[in-house]
Amino acid sequence: MSRLALALGLMLCAAPVIAQDAAQGAEPEFRSLKGHGGPVMAIAVAPSGQVATGSFDNSVGLWDETTPRWLEGHAAAVTALTFGAQGQLVSGGDDFAVRLWGEEARTLGQHQGKVTTLAVSPDGETVVSGSWDGSILLWPLSGGGGRALPTPGAGVNAVVFGPNDTLYAATMNGALMRYDLAGGAPVPLVQHGFGINRLALGDGWIAYGAVDGGTRVLDLDTGEQIADLTLDRRPILALAHHGPTNQLAVGDGEGFIMIVDTRDWRITRDFRATRKGPVWALAFSPDGAVIHAGGLDDVAYAWPVAMLDQFEPGISGARSFLREAETMPNGERQFMRKCSICHALSPGPSRKAGPSLHGVFGRRAGTVPGYSYSDTLDGSDIVWTETTIDALFDQGPDHYIPGSKMPMQVIAGGGDRADLIDYLKRASTAPATTGE
Repeated sequence: MSRLALALGLMLCAAPVIAQDAAQGAEPEFRSLKGHGGPVMAIAVAPSGQVATGSFDNSVGLWDETTPRWLEGHAAAVTALTFGAQGQLVSGGDDFAVRLWGEEARTLGQHQGKVTTLAVSPDGETVVSGSWDGSILLWPLSGGGGRALPTPGAGVNAVVFGPNDTLYAATMNGALMRYDLAGGAPVPLVQHGFGINRLALGDGWIAYGAVDGGTRVLDLDTGEQIADLTLDRRPILALAHHGPTNQLAVGDGEGFIMIVDTRDWRITRDFRATRKGPVWALAFSPDGAVIHAGGLDDVAYAWPVAMLDQFEPGISGARSFLREAETMPNGERQFMRKCSICHALSPGPSRKAGPSLHGVFGRRAGTVPGYSYSDTLDGSDIVWTETTIDALFDQGPDHYIPGSKMPMQVIAGGGDRADLIDYLKRASTAPATTGE
């Protein structure tokens, strides 16, 4: 067994500190999980209490208390995570891939678009993945090819296994559908006026959160609405359910985490978790005492649910190595807005999604050791100079180097591009002083 496999196995079996505290009667404590090189976009918690985080930095963090083990294999941002009942960890990403982690990490298969959602079947034998390409695929975790379900007619945002061999799926055009996994066409349950982003399933009910802020609960048998939890906040980006404690957590684009008691559908807490930006991911601890959250920060947060009202917002949206934007000269501000989420300025390895820009001037594109480049940049003839960097941001990467991993970024003003280049000249050659 490799050292990676051994370490992963040990970590997956580790008992969670929070669960230990609860068993011993201690109050859970606030904690933060630091180390990613980009925003945290997905969180999952194993039955053992092991926490996994997925980030814009293309990696999965597997946490032993506050110490991460980095699982590398995705070629783009990790956007979906799930644990099975036996502790199987599965991830999906912007690289269209679905990956299973364990003693022998492997790719289960590929979609033709971003993987937005994952769920493991109650028996632990199958994972389902949904994608913006409109497909829903079932993958046997023991190996073998995937099986496609009938297409729902639009990009898929959420899937969840239901009772009696059923599956529920929500789409970008606002449809909520029920599949019989034994066969047949999906049965439409709801046609919401806006896209449905997230689903959560409870005992006899299903909740959904939508782009327009709609947060509603339906009876599984009749399809009748049980509760309408809609507030004037949009979109709904995260849902998490903890059955034993009757809690439903709702995260939205305005940075709030709402906790609902599912016995009477009463809002028990409404916590502003962010000073800036959305709540993208939520997951309860196994005992329901802690809610884990991710957003624009390079950090995941774990708040004790019972004490939420005592905390100030934690997620700021500020990059961990930069000052506040208003305190910066224009060139540095342009770097923060256009480059910092993907690139570090310090020498050596970086946890960010892109290669370090240290020493970028005079360097041929696609040559930073250890970074996995797209075919477009691997072996490119481009040399990074004032002229080529100016052209990159004038035209945008999608036009200047089509086919690269770089997201579309344009700096329209020639003065802003010049200020960025002047800043990069200084910052990309200076010794690291910012903790990157």
